[in-house]
Amino acid sequence: MKKVIVFLMSIIFILMGCEDINSSSSIIVSSISESSSIGELEDTPVTVREKWTPSMSTIEKADSLLDVMSIKQKVGQMLQVERNSANYEEAKNYYLGSIFSGGGSVPGTNRLIDWTTMSNNYQNYVMSNDLQIPILYGIDAVHGHNNVKNATIFPHNIGLGAANDPDLMYEIGKITAKEMKALGHHWTYAPSVAAVQDIKWGRSYESYSEDPKIVEDLSIPLIEGLQSENVLATAKHYLLDGFTKNGRDQGESFASEEVVRELFLDTYKKAVEAGVKTIMPSYSSLNNVKMHENSYWLNDVLKGELGFEGIVISDYNAILQLSGNSLKSKVARSINAGVDMIMQANGSWLEETWQDVYDVIISAYNDGLISKERINDAVRRILMVKIDLGLFDNYKIDKASQDDFRKQEYLDVAREAVSKSLVLLKNDNNVLPLSKNENILLLGPGIDNIGYQCGGWTISWQGSTNSELTAGTTILEAFKEASNGNVYTSTNDKDKADVVVVVIGEKPYAEFEGDNNSLSLTSNTAMEGNLEALEQAYQTGLPVVVLMLAGRPLIVTYEINNWDAFVMAWLPGTEGLGISDVLFGDKPFTGKLPVTWPKDISQSNHSIIMDKYSDKVYNENDYLFPFGYGLTY
Repeated sequence: MKKVIVFLMSIIFILMGCEDINSSSSIIVSSISESSSIGELEDTPVTVREKWTPSMSTIEKADSLLDVMSIKQKVGQMLQVERNSANYEEAKNYYLGSIFSGGGSVPGTNRLIDWTTMSNNYQNYVMSNDLQIPILYGIDAVHGHNNVKNATIFPHNIGLGAANDPDLMYEIGKITAKEMKALGHHWTYAPSVAAVQDIKWGRSYESYSEDPKIVEDLSIPLIEGLQSENVLATAKHYLLDGFTKNGRDQGESFASEEVVRELFLDTYKKAVEAGVKTIMPSYSSLNNVKMHENSYWLNDVLKGELGFEGIVISDYNAILQLSGNSLKSKVARSINAGVDMIMQANGSWLEETWQDVYDVIISAYNDGLISKERINDAVRRILMVKIDLGLFDNYKIDKASQDDFRKQEYLDVAREAVSKSLVLLKNDNNVLPLSKNENILLLGPGIDNIGYQCGGWTISWQGSTNSELTAGTTILEAFKEASNGNVYTSTNDKDKADVVVVVIGEKPYAEFEGDNNSLSLTSNTAMEGNLEALEQAYQTGLPVVVLMLAGRPLIVTYEINNWDAFVMAWLPGTEGLGISDVLFGDKPFTGKLPVTWPKDISQSNHSIIMDKYSDKVYNENDYLFPFGYGLTY
C-alpha cells in the first residue's frame, strides 16, 4: 500500500511541475513522511493550521506549529540558502526557511518569466512536504529591484540623502515592494541605516548621510513603504558599519557605549518602533567583538531593551568570519548571541557548505551547546514573521501582481528622485541653467552609459560598465530629448558649440571593492578617461560645466578652478531625464550635500557630528564644501 501511495504521489508531483506557474493549486500531504523524524503525532502541521481561527494570536499560531516540528525541521527553518546552492528538492527535503539571490544571481536570462517560474517552483516543492511552510525569498533590492533586468532603478541612498524627502522615500519603498512581489520576492535587505563617517568606505553610497538624524528621517518611511505592501524590510548593518577605522569595509569600530547610544542606536530604535521585521548584523567588529557574536548588543540591547521581535538575519556567509577553526563553535556562538537565521551560500572557494551548517546546528543542539529554548525562540520569530506577512495564504504569485513592474508612474517617481538629488556646487556667471536653444558639446566617459549612472548593486553585485546594462535613459539621450539645439559628442564640433558639459566620476563598485585611500579622479574606483575628458574641455575655450557621477565626493580642489559650473549627480539610476529637467531649468536645484566635501584626503573622516566622538571641531570654512551646502536658481 505504501508503494502505491508513493507512486501516486510521484505522478501528481510530475503533473504539478507541468502546471501553469500562476496556478494556485498545491499538493496537500497530511501524513508524516517516512524520512521525517517527527515520529507518531496526533496532529501534523497541516492539520494544526486547519485549526487556526481568526481569534488566535500570531504567537499562538506559531507555537501550534512548533509543537509538532522536529529539530531537523526547526533547523531547516533557520537557514536561508542561496538559490544556486539549493535546488528545489533540497529546499523541500531540508525544510528550508528561506532562499535568497546574491548579487547577480538570477534564473535563466533574467526575464520576468524566469523569476516567476523559479519562485513558484520553490513554493510548490516546499509545500509538497509534510511541513508545508512556505519559504521567504530574499534579495538585495537596495535602489529599486536592482537585481532584475529592466526594473525601476532609483538613485542610490546618498543621492536620496541629498534630496532629503521623506514622502518620496515612502513612495520609493512602495514601488520597490510592488516590483518585488511581481516576481515572488518577499524580503529586501534594505535600508542601510549607516551614517558614514569616513567616505573612503566602499559602501558610502549606501548611506543616506553622515548625519544620523537624516538617516533616521529617510530610512523609517522607506521601511514603512516597503512593509505597507507586505514586503519585509531589513535595517542594516547593526551596528556602526559606517564608523570603522580608516573607513575599511568589514573593519573595526571603536566607540564608547555612550557614543553608540547617543549617535547610532536611535535609528534602530526608531526602526523597531516602526515595525521593521528583520535586522542584519554587520560584518564589522565593535570594540574587538564581531557583531555576529555580540550577545550584549544583539540579545540584551536589540531584543531585550529595544524589544525587537522580528528576525535577526546574518549577512552573507558572515558566520564563517568568526574566530576559530570549529564551524560548530562559530555557529553556536552566533545563534546564542541572537542570530535567528543564517544566510549561507556554497562556493568553490569555501570548505564549509550550508549543509555543514545545518548539520552542526543539530550537533550543537544534541551536545547542549544550543538550548531547545533558543532554537524555539529563533523558529518562533521566523514563523511569526511568515504568519504576519500572510505568506501561508499567499505564497504564490498571482497574475495581477505581475502587472506591477516598470510602470510609467514608477519611472516618473524615479525621475523626480533624480531631479531632487542633484546638488549645484558652483555656477559662475550663471552658466546654468542651459538654454534649450544652445548647442552643447557633451564629453566624458559617463555621457552615454546606464551602468555608470546606476553604480554597484545593479543587475550584478559589483554593477557593470555595460552601456546597455538595463533599460533606461542615458544623459546623452536625455540631453537630446530636452534640447532644441544640437548636442555634439566630438571635439571636432567644438566650434559649433556654445558650452561644454563633461560627465566624469566613479565606475561601478560594491562593498570592499570600493574602499579607496585617495578619492582622486584617477584612483582605483575612478572612471577611465576623467582627466583626458577635462583636458579636452579646457582646450575648447568654452564655458565648462562638470557633472559628476559618483557614490561620494572626490578630491577636486584644484580642478574645480577650471570649471564654470559643477553639479553632483551621485549615482542617479536609470532615469537620465531627471538630470536634464534640472540642468535645462524646468526644475530648480533643491539638493543639499548629505556629507562633507573634503579639500584633501585627510578630511575624508570629517563629519558634522565628529565633535561628539573626537577632539575635532567642525568648521564649515575648512572644507571645499560643508555639509548641507547647495546652490539653486
